[in-house]
Amino acid sequence: MSIKSILKSTVAALAIVAGGSLFAQGTPINAAEFDALVAQGPVADAATIRSSTWASKIKQVGTLRLGGTQTSNLFSLLNEKDGKIRGFDAGLAQLITRYILGDGAKYRFTQVTSSTREQVLINDQVDMVLATYSITPARAEKISFAGPYYTSQAGVLVKANNRAIQSYNDLAGKKVATQAGSTGPAILAQYAPKAVVQEFQTHQEALDALRQGRVDAYVTDHTLLLNALSLGTGDARLAGAPFGAQDPYGIGLPKGSDGVAFINAFLKKLEADGTWAKLWTISIGQRTGSTAVPTPPALP
Repeated sequence: MSIKSILKSTVAALAIVAGGSLFAQGTPINAAEFDALVAQGPVADAATIRSSTWASKIKQVGTLRLGGTQTSNLFSLLNEKDGKIRGFDAGLAQLITRYILGDGAKYRFTQVTSSTREQVLINDQVDMVLATYSITPARAEKISFAGPYYTSQAGVLVKANNRAIQSYNDLAGKKVATQAGSTGPAILAQYAPKAVVQEFQTHQEALDALRQGRVDAYVTDHTLLLNALSLGTGDARLAGAPFGAQDPYGIGLPKGSDGVAFINAFLKKLEADGTWAKLWTISIGQRTGSTAVPTPPALP
C-alpha cells in the first residue's frame, strides 16, 4: 500500500471514529450515462474553429488547459477509481473540449480555488476556468466571462438538529462560515451584518467546520449546498429558502478573449439540442430528487 493510500485510509478511519460521514461519499453520478452524453457532443467544423483565435490556439496545441475543481459532488467530482471528473461543470468543460478537439478527454486539469481563479487566467496557466464561478463586476475587470450557463442564489446550511436557525434572519451573533474569495462575505455583509463571519479557503473546510461545531452555519451558493445534501448523510439541512440576488455562473476566460463569443454560441447550441437539460438531469436532477429542469439563463 502506498503512503498516499495509507494516509487516505487513516483519514477515513478517523472520520468514522469521530462519528462523522465523509462528504466525499454519497450517491454517485451515473457514470455511463454521463460519459455517453459527452461522447455524443457536437464537434466544430474547421471554419468554426478558425473564426476564433482562442479556439484555434487550443486546436493547434491539441490540449485544452482547464482550471476547475474536483471536490464538488454535483458539479465536478473526481472518481479516484477511474481517474475521471464528472458533474455539471465537468460535463460542460468536456463538451467544450470535444467541440474543439474532437475528444472530451483532451484537457489538462489545474485545481483552482475561489482565491486563485482570476490569477491562473491572468498568468496564462489555463485557457478557461469552469468552477461554479460567479460573474461579478470586480472579476470582470480582470478577466472575461462567457455565459452565464447557470444561475443560483445564496443559501444557509446548518446541522440537521439545529432549530435555532431557520433562515438568514437568524444569523445575528452566530458563527457563520463562508469561502474566502467567493461572493459569500459580501452577501453576509448585506443580509446578516451582525453575524460573526469566519472565512475558509475551500468549500470542504467550511463544511468540516460546520460538522465539527466550530461554526453554527455555512452560507454560500445554494447550489453548492445542494452538494452536501445530495450525499445523503442526513446530518445537515438547508435553513430557509434561497435568498439574495440571482447569482450567474460564468466561464472564466482571459481578458478580451474572443473565446467568449465562441463559447456563447456553443452554449446556445447545447441548450437548443437538449444537451444542457440532459446534463443537468444526470448531474443534479437525479442526485437531488429534482424532476423540474430549470430554464437556462439567457445568453448575450
